[in-house]
Amino acid sequence: MKVLHVEAGMHLYGGARQVAYLLSGLRQQGVESILVCPIGSAIGQLAGEIIETVHELPMRGDYDLALIWRLRRIIRQERPELVHLHSRRGADILGGLAASLTGVKTVLSRRVDNPESPLVVKWKYRLYDRIIPISQGIAEVMLREGVPEEKLVCVRSAVDVEAFQQACDRAWFSNTFGLAEDALVIGVVAQLIPRKGHRYLLEAMPRLLEAFPNLRLLIFGRGPLAAELEARIVEMKLQEQVMLAGFREDLPAILPCLDLLVHPALMEGLGIALLQAASAGLPIVAVDAGGMPEVVEDGVNGRLIPPGSVEALEDAVRQLLTDEDLRRRMGASGREKMRQHFSVARMVDGNLSVYRELLSQEKNG
Repeated sequence: MKVLHVEAGMHLYGGARQVAYLLSGLRQQGVESILVCPIGSAIGQLAGEIIETVHELPMRGDYDLALIWRLRRIIRQERPELVHLHSRRGADILGGLAASLTGVKTVLSRRVDNPESPLVVKWKYRLYDRIIPISQGIAEVMLREGVPEEKLVCVRSAVDVEAFQQACDRAWFSNTFGLAEDALVIGVVAQLIPRKGHRYLLEAMPRLLEAFPNLRLLIFGRGPLAAELEARIVEMKLQEQVMLAGFREDLPAILPCLDLLVHPALMEGLGIALLQAASAGLPIVAVDAGGMPEVVEDGVNGRLIPPGSVEALEDAVRQLLTDEDLRRRMGASGREKMRQHFSVARMVDGNLSVYRELLSQEKNG
């Protein structure tokens, strides 16, 4: 089997990391994979260590219509049995058009739960033979919008659980982020964009600090909201308690040192950071929306709260910070949940089953 994958992301965010997991797993299954990605992308560099063929192209977003012809040329050159489109930013629609022009079976991974207009849904999803939502929450959004059920196959994203099993090096952690040895540390791992809900946690911080004076918040990630968040931190006089820690590649070393992960996003397809935190044995406070309840079971490995509620967020964080034994029990439950339901092997097998079913249909006419 020969599959051509298209990933348009420049950085190794959650979706691109999933592509890397998939390429590696498919290789172990004897599947030949080819990757098309942007010039100079992190996934292109990593994929070059996993598979033999990587094509780097200019990929300029939704209005880069010439991408259709660039992709069509590579599809004709490589002659894959199937094209798998992994991301938005032009690769979904333009990639679907390129594959349609060559007559190759096409699969789209859908990683976000934001709604689309009825007009877009009506014609866009005709381009794909199968759509793989990475959570049941996303699948339900698509069904409500009118995407045919027979086209949808949910395959959840995966996490390399063992990579997050490191012991915490507390001295390194405290020195790296300028923390006192007795600090209680909560973290947020998300792009700095409005829908990730950072503002709600900032609003909860003053009252949390009254109860836990040694509390510190580390915000990991980058994005267009950085300057606004920094200004808000200064305005609230939280410079000593809150740090914008940037994008980090060493999360497997960092997460085991946190006491709690908070993910106040208003919308989330699934949340790779949640999978990583659970693998590291962290309890999680997340929002009861999108695919997040598929990762966090309220009262089992964390707490689920209503979207946009500062009061509920504060209460949930307070409960977990007060009870170290509860945090430990929830962390252990989360790690076991990741092993059972979110393994890389399970994700690879799910995608491969979709490929085989499509190609079997084609052979049988």
